[in-house]
Amino acid sequence: MTKLLVLGGARSGKSRFAQARAEALESDLVYIATAQALDTEMDERIARHRQDRGPRWRTVEEPLDLPVTIARQSSPGNVLLVDCLTLWLSNLMLAERDIDGAAEQLLLAMTKAPGSLILVANEVGLGIVPDNALARRFRDAAGRLNQILAEKADEVMFIAAGLPLRLK
Repeated sequence: MTKLLVLGGARSGKSRFAQARAEALESDLVYIATAQALDTEMDERIARHRQDRGPRWRTVEEPLDLPVTIARQSSPGNVLLVDCLTLWLSNLMLAERDIDGAAEQLLLAMTKAPGSLILVANEVGLGIVPDNALARRFRDAAGRLNQILAEKADEVMFIAAGLPLRLK
């Protein structure tokens, strides 16, 4: 039973790394997708990702109630791959949900999950300071979320240019 947090920038290779780690385990594979197909481009992107994962994966779509879904789907014989927490956070903000409360619930679900859990998130704090309050609030919330999860995760990897760097 492992709790792995995979961080990196957009198009860094973090999802590919996380998928390979999950597929290396002799377990049932459950992909928890947080993305919502709100336009044609995103719909096509989601379909492409499903096809890339292949038939070994079972997909569960959950844009908002991620802690509940992790609790329901986790078992000692499977590995859950959540991709990605950054989109989940965006969904929460757009739905005007309690971000701190949701983060605490996610942390609790992570620590209680009886199976292996791989969480993928963007590291958004390495760029310039955003020029508007909403973007700064998002960046700050994402940074706080990554910090609390990294503290409790068994392993934390940072991916840059497709190359993994072990942080913990």
